[in-house]
Amino acid sequence: MSLRFALLALLRVGPLSGYDLQKQFSLSVGHVWHAPDSQIYPELRKMEAEGLIEGEEQARGQRGTRKVYHVTEAGEDAFLDWMRAPLEYARVRDPAHLRAAYLEATTPEAAREFFRAHISQWEGELAQWEGELQRIAAVSNPMLALRLAATAPEDRERTIAFKRFTYEGLVERAQGEIAWARRGLALVDALAEDGVWSSAAELGA
Repeated sequence: MSLRFALLALLRVGPLSGYDLQKQFSLSVGHVWHAPDSQIYPELRKMEAEGLIEGEEQARGQRGTRKVYHVTEAGEDAFLDWMRAPLEYARVRDPAHLRAAYLEATTPEAAREFFRAHISQWEGELAQWEGELQRIAAVSNPMLALRLAATAPEDRERTIAFKRFTYEGLVERAQGEIAWARRGLALVDALAEDGVWSSAAELGA
């Protein structure tokens, strides 16, 4: 259900086509809520059927048209109700930490490769989120600029502050995952050096 509220958050800034929503989704809320394009259009159709948004056909070029969506009063109420409601946390599903719990079943080198790949993944995330913090500071993210333009001047600093706070948390998460994986590499080396983890043949015995 969170996908629809992410879409409502974008549409509250102003009307957008499905294509523009996909583009803006990847540049903003997509950093904290992944959804492939194949999920966005079906969700828009459901939201329209439920009266949360309305679609309007607009001319595009000389012959074409495009559908532009805007939030209805019901959609605005639904979004605000969601913001006020207690958050329902999902049970954890973490494939990396699940794998780490059973690394004794593989070789030291395979375990090292797992941790190296984890570091590489989270270094990429870290770079992305640090870049987003820079764009927030410069107000160079297009969606943030649109949101601020639609926000009363006295409320703009609050908008920026919570965006900054969110990405600072994501940066800290990435840094924590990288530090965890580096400790994992050190653990593998220590176990291998102590002879606790001596050979792949012993693992299969």
